[in-house]
Amino acid sequence: MRGVDRLRGWPATLNEGPVGLRPLRLSDVRVWRETRLRNADWLRPWEPSNPETPLFRTGLGPYISMVGTLRREARQGLALPWVVTYDGRFAGQLTVGAIVWGSARSAQVGYWVDGALAGRAIIPTALALAVDHCFFTTGLHRLEANIRPENQASRRVVEKLGFREEGIRRRQLHIDGAWRDHICYALTVEDVPGGLLVQWRRARESAAHGGSPVEEV
Repeated sequence: MRGVDRLRGWPATLNEGPVGLRPLRLSDVRVWRETRLRNADWLRPWEPSNPETPLFRTGLGPYISMVGTLRREARQGLALPWVVTYDGRFAGQLTVGAIVWGSARSAQVGYWVDGALAGRAIIPTALALAVDHCFFTTGLHRLEANIRPENQASRRVVEKLGFREEGIRRRQLHIDGAWRDHICYALTVEDVPGGLLVQWRRARESAAHGGSPVEEV
């Protein structure tokens, strides 16, 4: 399968109310840098790092390098790199990466949000948008999210969306100065036959009308 065929529907801009996903741009460099530096303490315990280099550097080079890499992977059918927006403003990132085709058709998803915007259901909504696009437009079959056990907020995101917990991956990623265990959560397309966004809408509507509460993350 050619790379161009592998990313059906990319580039893609998706929206649900005030929450949006759009492709990452070089022009996001200054707002990305400002947001990352302001959120350094908020993000550091959960972000993958290189054992030999610092995670939060002050220059623009790391961002430019990251965008170049992600754009190349998108062209090759290996990633979908999105910016998360809220009311049209930069709010974070959501990347579907490590895409494997052939008999697997799987990928891993990672995300972060500006701490100043936490508690508004931005990431659950963005993730539901991304999952539906990956399953029903791009043609993936399985998505994984690997999360540190201590990261309760991120775990709540995937649990409320119905991702299955599938076990511990020992010392999977280098995070905040050490190799850390992660819990693997996963969804397959069979789990959301009507779409994940529809399920998420229903859960929020039920909570708004006195049903089981949905914690906003």
